[in-house]
Amino acid sequence: MENKVDTKQQFEAVIAICRDIYVKKLQDYGASWRIMRPESITDQILIKAKRIRTLETTGLAMVDEGIFPEFIAIVNYGIIGQIQLELGFSDGVDIEPAKAIELYDKFMTNTKNLMYAKNHDYGEAWRLMRVSSYTDLILMKLYRTKEIEENNGETLISEGVDANYMDMVNYSLFGLIKLKYEA
Repeated sequence: MENKVDTKQQFEAVIAICRDIYVKKLQDYGASWRIMRPESITDQILIKAKRIRTLETTGLAMVDEGIFPEFIAIVNYGIIGQIQLELGFSDGVDIEPAKAIELYDKFMTNTKNLMYAKNHDYGEAWRLMRVSSYTDLILMKLYRTKEIEENNGETLISEGVDANYMDMVNYSLFGLIKLKYEA
């Protein structure tokens, strides 16, 4: 039972880090991401995941940012992607920061609840995995998402883009926890 309490505390801690950066960027830029179509958000997450994989495989960073901030970016773009799927994209900034934060919290809660349910069923198996496996799973989810987007969101039996965004967020949260608490 103690481990589950620690898991929730660790998730809340890394989510708070991600949310803090989201809020600060809203102060700097407003909700400028509202112009992004979901496909562009998917591509932005792809860029972040590819950078993580490059850093993992080469161990060399030419830009003074490591893996941790890239996982944060995937979390935040994954939540933004879910917001965009619900609201649709716009031609400008059409929501105030308070509304953008409210939406962030709503979608993060939904994503977190999914993770808690899966974590219960899988018995915290994610703790046995390597951070590089989360990266590979995120990349796989990205390629699945791109395929779904190319098919205009149609699937025969698979989950949709929103579920893939949720999984990418959760894999990134796993990575953040492993990097912060187990490194």
